[in-house]
Amino acid sequence: MSEIALKNSEKDSSQEVLPVVESGHRRTSVQTTTRIELWAFYVYYIGNNGLSGFNFGPSQFQNLLSLAGYDPSQPPFTAPCGADTECVLPYLGKVRDVNSIVLLTNGISFALQAVVLVLIGAWADYGTWRPNITIFFTILAVAVSFAWLGVEDPSKWQAGVVLYILGLIAYQCALTFWTAAFPGLARDLPEVQLSASKVVESTKKPEEHAQFESIARNRISNVSFAVCSAGEIVILAIMVGILKGLKSDASTENNTKAFSVLIAFSGGVWLLCALPWFFLEQRRPGLTLPPGTSLLTVGFKQTYVAFRECMRLKQTFLYLIFYFLMGDVLNTTVTVIGTLQNTIVSYSTLQLTLLLIVGIVTQGLGIYLFWMAQKYYKISTKAMLSFNVFWIIILTVWGLIGIHTDKFGFKHVWEIWLYQAYYGLMVCPWYAYSQTMISEVSPLPQMFLFFALFSVIGKTSAFIGPFVSSAIITASGNNDNYPFVFLFILGTFSTIFLYFVDVGKSRVECEEFLEAELKGKAFDETA
Repeated sequence: MSEIALKNSEKDSSQEVLPVVESGHRRTSVQTTTRIELWAFYVYYIGNNGLSGFNFGPSQFQNLLSLAGYDPSQPPFTAPCGADTECVLPYLGKVRDVNSIVLLTNGISFALQAVVLVLIGAWADYGTWRPNITIFFTILAVAVSFAWLGVEDPSKWQAGVVLYILGLIAYQCALTFWTAAFPGLARDLPEVQLSASKVVESTKKPEEHAQFESIARNRISNVSFAVCSAGEIVILAIMVGILKGLKSDASTENNTKAFSVLIAFSGGVWLLCALPWFFLEQRRPGLTLPPGTSLLTVGFKQTYVAFRECMRLKQTFLYLIFYFLMGDVLNTTVTVIGTLQNTIVSYSTLQLTLLLIVGIVTQGLGIYLFWMAQKYYKISTKAMLSFNVFWIIILTVWGLIGIHTDKFGFKHVWEIWLYQAYYGLMVCPWYAYSQTMISEVSPLPQMFLFFALFSVIGKTSAFIGPFVSSAIITASGNNDNYPFVFLFILGTFSTIFLYFVDVGKSRVECEEFLEAELKGKAFDETA
């Protein structure tokens, strides 16, 4: 199916450019998506796979902390951390558990991301700024990746804090602004432009065209994910060879150096994969700035307007609350398990790389199986999302078991291997279905407003959980499994809001809303 869809989306683009049917301030498109441009978009994602900033960067950071830390049962800095002892360091005015430090730093990073995205996130919708911002954050991320080569000694763990925060911010922002390009790519596909022209000629209904374009967006999104997964497996396979050459398992020093080498290698691959996109992406016109706004204020204005509109749509607002809560649960759960995973495998670069290979393979399989089941049985998006959420909550339950026992609860290597396969198969579909659900409870003509709001909400919620979890670990006497109590309760509570979301009622609400807004514009204060 993907191969056929890909061929359809890559037809010869030498035909006449056709008009685009859209509402809002966006100007008529004058570009047609070419095959080479589309593949440059896909290849970029191979580089921006998260290995440097989201996987090995955090692992190296925690590794340095554990090597620099000390056993709190002994005088400070007199006894190193052991496999069966607690590990602490002074951080931000208090002696904290290493895992607590990682969570707290993670929360700081996501908080800074939220501020940055509120300030400049809207630039993806206006003018032609977005490609420049993608280039900036990509280069920053690559620079951070190479900077890790200078941080291979535990005594430099404070520098690791800076690189960890910068790496996460650069990775997330680059990913956000790259992702913002795909609706334009879909809109300018030759077959989508042809469909739009039929609407202009009144031979096709706008609703049919909207559905056709939605399928095109999903096709590009799914193919890019498949290409990234395939490319990432190749990269990880090369990394296994690099680790063998560095003899990473021979000593702690070799293993710590190997972390930095893998991060730098990931950065180099990212730059190589990004260059075609930098030069081949067509500069598509965005929205014109609304009256009374500037590039410095439009992000805050856009967030306010989208939230105001959302408050007038009951079903959209219910889903917004669910998305905020469950997004926080998932982000924090993955981070907590990640800190436990690093400790369990003793920060072995080879084991972590092999675990990532398992995770990448199963996530591709999981998303494919979910999609095939939905297509065959014609299951609604809400039902698929609800099924997916159940398995996310099961993760927190498994972590809960480990509070009072060492037999289960992410305490053993076999559990970590099982987790990687489980996460790929049962959890990763969240990233597809949670986004699709947004489009089902938002008014189509103002879709950009609501996606912007949900994006900001998703990033904002991501720093609350780590802060709370860090405090829970500290308050519980450094029991790293206690955050799962908070995550289980919050996750279960969030499902109440999803249960009450009625997609049918949402369509009616959106239609009534659009009729009431017919004479106004989204940014009008009186709307």
